[in-house]
Amino acid sequence: MQVGVLGGGQLGRMLALAGYPLGVRMRLYDTPAESPAQHVAEYRRGSFDGTADIVEFFRGVDVVTYEFENIPVATLETLARDGLRVLPPPRALSVAQDRLAEKTLFRTLGIPTPDFAEVTSPNVLADRAARGAQILKTRSGGYDGKGQATVAGTDDASAAWAALSALPTAPGHAGLIAEARIDFDRELSSIAVRGRDGRTAFYPLIENRHEQGILRQSLAPAEAAEAIQQRAQEYAARILDELNYVGVLTIEWFERGGELLANEIAPRVHNSGHWTIEGAATSQFENHLRAILGLPLGDCTPQGRSRMFNLIGVTPPVPQMLAIPDAHVHLYGKSARPGRKLGHVTVWGVDRLELDTRARQVEQLIHECQRGA
Repeated sequence: MQVGVLGGGQLGRMLALAGYPLGVRMRLYDTPAESPAQHVAEYRRGSFDGTADIVEFFRGVDVVTYEFENIPVATLETLARDGLRVLPPPRALSVAQDRLAEKTLFRTLGIPTPDFAEVTSPNVLADRAARGAQILKTRSGGYDGKGQATVAGTDDASAAWAALSALPTAPGHAGLIAEARIDFDRELSSIAVRGRDGRTAFYPLIENRHEQGILRQSLAPAEAAEAIQQRAQEYAARILDELNYVGVLTIEWFERGGELLANEIAPRVHNSGHWTIEGAATSQFENHLRAILGLPLGDCTPQGRSRMFNLIGVTPPVPQMLAIPDAHVHLYGKSARPGRKLGHVTVWGVDRLELDTRARQVEQLIHECQRGA
């Protein structure tokens, strides 16, 4: 079995590594000259607009997938017309690339989300800001907190509009969206997987902790009432069915007063699911491959409790990390620079006490390394 992957970052790398035990071989296509995935699988550099080159490179693969969102939907549609099976379907990527379409989908499916509106002028933004603080976002192209600004009141509207409306956006999705700023209790994510046959499986809710818009830690399973877990699964199932989805889908949530508000979707494997490599019966990467290849889905049951730490900008000494019991280190082969995700480390414990003890040791190593940088 062979899988073509658009994108060759750390997610593509981990997909390739998950494929080897199953006898799956990968071909990865991306734009950088150097990429984390090129060390573990066949890799070609090129333009995502160069569909003829992509078709030639992927000729003979069983299915084509993607590991990040900044790929032209038209490219996926062209590959499909040329006879390549593309999963998740191009419509899922189109929705995920446009925050207005994404929020509209939530509303159409009866999934709660913060109040939102398209913003077509500074006056529209000022009118909304007069009723409460807003988060102004580009409709496309933002990630890790980029492409957004807080608008606390009407005085901020013109400056925020000028700053964001000048940013380049992905083709076909020009414009801005304003979302009501809400006070939430915590950020959660849920990871679901749907096979070609329509069968679904769900990982437990994950609690995520961000700093400066970048994910720093994920805790799984999150402390959550069974009713919230079931609600997350019901909402995810609506999206999966509506999009005729195949593969892993991630939904990011705000929890407020025991209720879930949908923030955004990612039609791919996700940073908040890295813990599944060691912490679940089947990792999100293996399950994505199983789904798109038409294989039976794997068990999503967590094995104990896990906490995943992103290694951002600096990497503590590997021997010291590995000296922590049940610590699992993943380095992506990237050169260090501020704000860059260089790897992650997952710690595991049979209960909360054991996990917290090990997690504090990882945190200490990371803080020491940051102070010395």
